Amino acid sequence: MERVFIIEKVFNKVDFTQNKLPKGEYERCKFINCDFSNSDIADVRLMECEFESCNLSMAKLTRTALQEIKFSNCKMLGLHFENCNDFGFAISLDNCNLNHSSFYKMKLKKIVFKNLKLQEVDFAECDLTSSVFDNCDLTRAAFDNTIIEKADFRTSYNYSINPETNRIKKAKFSVNGLAGLLDKYDIEIE
Repeated sequence: MERVFIIEKVFNKVDFTQNKLPKGEYERCKFINCDFSNSDIADVRLMECEFESCNLSMAKLTRTALQEIKFSNCKMLGLHFENCNDFGFAISLDNCNLNHSSFYKMKLKKIVFKNLKLQEVDFAECDLTSSVFDNCDLTRAAFDNTIIEKADFRTSYNYSINPETNRIKKAKFSVNGLAGLLDKYDIEIE
């Protein structure tokens, strides 16, 4: 199968559930209101692309390269980012729903998570050093053996992080969020 190389193309309202995204490289492309739900985008290389108001829920990301990718206002349920090609992995996320997704064992230093739903997301064994969680809902998100040193959780909420099983040195939390660090002790805070 021949691989495509596409530069600076705008894909608007394309249903990739019916017509599969051709394998290849996409550079500085924009995907607007596109549907990738349950699609196979394995072995695709995306560089400096933008996804706006797209549905990527349950898309297969096996060996997918995401390099300098911006996601805004996207539905991204159940994605397994740990299956992506980790070389050059760099994403920015704003106002997206990533519930039930997984970043298991990924290096995500200095990533900014902004205005996101991250319910039941797996951050186990991740390196989130100096990352920022800005106004994120982390209900039942999993942090286990996670490095969150110097990470900023001050504006996020509903997290439960066990300081005994995670590295949290110099992480920032608001006074209102301290209960999320004490959950395991089953104490009442008023």
